[in-house]
Amino acid sequence: MPDLPRAYRRLWWATGIDSLGNGVFAAALPLLAATVTRDPRAVALVSAATYLPWLLLVLIAGSVVDRVDLTTLMWRTQALQALIVGVLTALVVAGAISVPVLVLLAFALGACDVFYDNAAQTTLPDLVPEDRLHQANGRQQVATTVGRQFLGPPLGSLFFALALALPFAVDAASFVIAATLLARLPGRRGHAESAKVLDGLRWLRKHRLFRTLALLLGVNTFCGQLGNATLVLFVTDVLHLGAGVFGLLLAGAALGGIAGGLVIARLVARIGDLRALLVSLAVNAVVFAGMGFSPNVAVLGGLLAVSGFVTTTWNVVTVSVRQRAVPASLLGRVNSVYRLLGWGLMPLGALAGGLLAHRFGLRVPYPVAGVVRGLALLAALPVLIPAMRDATPR
Repeated sequence: MPDLPRAYRRLWWATGIDSLGNGVFAAALPLLAATVTRDPRAVALVSAATYLPWLLLVLIAGSVVDRVDLTTLMWRTQALQALIVGVLTALVVAGAISVPVLVLLAFALGACDVFYDNAAQTTLPDLVPEDRLHQANGRQQVATTVGRQFLGPPLGSLFFALALALPFAVDAASFVIAATLLARLPGRRGHAESAKVLDGLRWLRKHRLFRTLALLLGVNTFCGQLGNATLVLFVTDVLHLGAGVFGLLLAGAALGGIAGGLVIARLVARIGDLRALLVSLAVNAVVFAGMGFSPNVAVLGGLLAVSGFVTTTWNVVTVSVRQRAVPASLLGRVNSVYRLLGWGLMPLGALAGGLLAHRFGLRVPYPVAGVVRGLALLAALPVLIPAMRDATPR
């Protein structure tokens, strides 16, 4: 990436290493939960705890991000996550794991993610020129996808098979390395002297495009968790596959995400932000509806890969549009309100998925999620199309 600034490249490497550890953890955590309980409600509860901080803490995080030194905030949250996962590793070795322990530690890690992700997304526009935002965000998405979904999950499954504590030790080490890299970034304070949370809420409320995108994201992330919260049980109990195959399936989803991140700049240049956005949303609704009917691992893996591609397309387009449009002094708070609306329903989606799977079977959450996604897109079109045309360059 010689065409992008050195500070951005350092952030990119930290993101990649952190994401690799997170990918290892993402595969190992549900597998660990499944060794404690086979109840889909309990497994979904652990997943819900990871995302609950996006509902409870994200507005506070936005206010903090707009006032403090972002470099310090990022490396300290990574260091704290290393400590949390280190504690989890010790508990696994000691055989002291239970569902309440997993819920508590998952919530603590998710709380750190709220502050770190908001800070990283807020600082990126200061590291690259505006006309390179699609490229920079696309490469960030590739680094995240490669680590969290492509390399990390198969390694996490393999490490878990070798020793239950090993994937968590690897994740702790990745946080330490990422924190070291981030500490070398130049200091950069938020743009606001007095950062009131309500300022971000007022700004978002006045802009119908970003308000609509945030609400649409909320429905889609709710549905994503509704389907995926019990994926580990779907794979192991319905398709009768092993832990290693579960990790490979997550890697298959990542292949699509990597492809999306690599081609997004050219795709948008060819068809535009609006068409890329609409196609990604429509395709994901169809794909999710089909996942529940997957007869074998090949079909499920292919659908997961397509979902990864279109999800990355959605993420890069919406983040880039938001970074261009929101004033720098408000970006942290607007991001936090946007994430509250967009990610706040994820824990509820996970719980709903667990309840549906428990009551009606492990296949049912996916078609339900697909139908809800499709209906939400149809409802949003009358606002989304004209607002997106007004906000994006032609």
